[in-house]
Amino acid sequence: MAAPVLRFSGIGKSFGLVRVLEDISFELRPGEVHVLAGENGAGKSTLIKILAGIHRDYDGTLEYQGQPVRWSSPHDAQLHGISVIHQEMSLIGSLSVLDNLNLVERDACRARSFGSRHLIHRAAEKKRTQSLLSQLDLALTPADLARPVEQFPISVRNRLEIAKALAFDARVVVMDEPTSALDRPDVERLFVQIGTLRQAGCCVVYITHKMEEIYRIADRITVLRDGRYVGTAAAADCPAPQLVQWMIGRELSELYPPPLVPPGAALRLELEHFSVPDPAAPGRRAVQDFSLQLRAGEIVGIAGLPGSGAAELFRGLFGADGHPNGGRVRLDGDRFIPRHPADSIRRGLAYLTADRKTTGLILPLSIGENLSLAALPRYSPGGWLRPAQEASSGQAAARQLRIKFASLDQPVATLSGGNQQKVMLAKWLETAPKVLLLEDPTRGIDLGAKREIHRLIREWTAAGLAVLLISSELPELLGLSDRVIVLHRGAVTAELPGADITPERVLAAAMGAIPSAA
Repeated sequence: MAAPVLRFSGIGKSFGLVRVLEDISFELRPGEVHVLAGENGAGKSTLIKILAGIHRDYDGTLEYQGQPVRWSSPHDAQLHGISVIHQEMSLIGSLSVLDNLNLVERDACRARSFGSRHLIHRAAEKKRTQSLLSQLDLALTPADLARPVEQFPISVRNRLEIAKALAFDARVVVMDEPTSALDRPDVERLFVQIGTLRQAGCCVVYITHKMEEIYRIADRITVLRDGRYVGTAAAADCPAPQLVQWMIGRELSELYPPPLVPPGAALRLELEHFSVPDPAAPGRRAVQDFSLQLRAGEIVGIAGLPGSGAAELFRGLFGADGHPNGGRVRLDGDRFIPRHPADSIRRGLAYLTADRKTTGLILPLSIGENLSLAALPRYSPGGWLRPAQEASSGQAAARQLRIKFASLDQPVATLSGGNQQKVMLAKWLETAPKVLLLEDPTRGIDLGAKREIHRLIREWTAAGLAVLLISSELPELLGLSDRVIVLHRGAVTAELPGADITPERVLAAAMGAIPSAA
């Protein structure tokens, strides 16, 4: 067995008082594809940032080619053969292909010349670059080499990232969700290129939430959970049920008794073959052929990993991205076309977004102004604002949701995260919705505030509100939902009612491991 190219030994990392990694130990071997798996928040990104030289303050030891190292910077890690292909990519968009693929080599030459003048040999660089691109079956003309990389489609930029890794003889290449923006032909090309890296003796660390990709290319799999090492196994010895169990590793809490939908409850929302265009890729659909019946008092969870289309489904239903491109919508039995958020609000739809600081609240405005914002026509008949009515309703909403504040006039930015989240919820309740779209309703708040919001959601559904729920916390999603619909790449892969809702089934379906099922 070949000696490991890199070994993590007892790696730990804290941000302030929060411990995000604890005692991570495993090794990477040359010529292998090593999948790093785990739920969101498992610690994968932090570990990769340590490997890449971004985080330098950590516990434990990083051994590279048998020697303990601690990179001084990301550039230092690059010069030693560590290449990280982030989702946002590291290419400099304004520079040419030629410049991007030779930056590291130029720096290495300058370092070897000890400050003496170093001449850039363009002809040699062009010849070397064309050789690299030919290895990746990427034919670019001399004119293309001079073009800024930002002018190329993302599929080409992805391959240029790999060429950049090959350019400076990388020993470890990390790929973070590399197929998230690729279509099937480009995914196949990527897998061929990964094979090229493997044959060159590189260790490819591959991060993905897609089950079929894991078992397509992985030699070995390492799983992290809640910042801790769970295990490493050969892909052939780690079947999907075991992998899912390693990733989940916990039972649903007793904190989530399932809500009950009263018999004969009214049908609030119907979707028939609903499709939503992808705002980031014209001509493609983020969600396709989605059908749903949602009743008063019901909570339906929409599960899916990043890129599944769950958030786009909510935006499309709310009219945030314009007209959907297929299907029918009915609210309380009446036909509805979601063209604009204002239309949706008038018809009884409310949408709590995941990002309270950007799209959920206007932080410089007061608590009272934020509370009334979505229902402003109610407090300004004829265009004249009624401050007394606005303040009275704001006080009542604050009491109902137990928001802690000194005055409704204080900026909402001065509140704690949990109280900001309650303000955002109260804002939408002021519109008297029939259907509430909740996207990560407890994101970034403490356990006490989470429990309070869970209690409120149950109270609202008991009063007849219907809820569609997205949550990046799987226990929350499964614990609050009557049933769960799972999306993978914009298509439904499973609908799990009642007792069929388990973390293993949801995660497997979210990774595309099972076909559409009732």
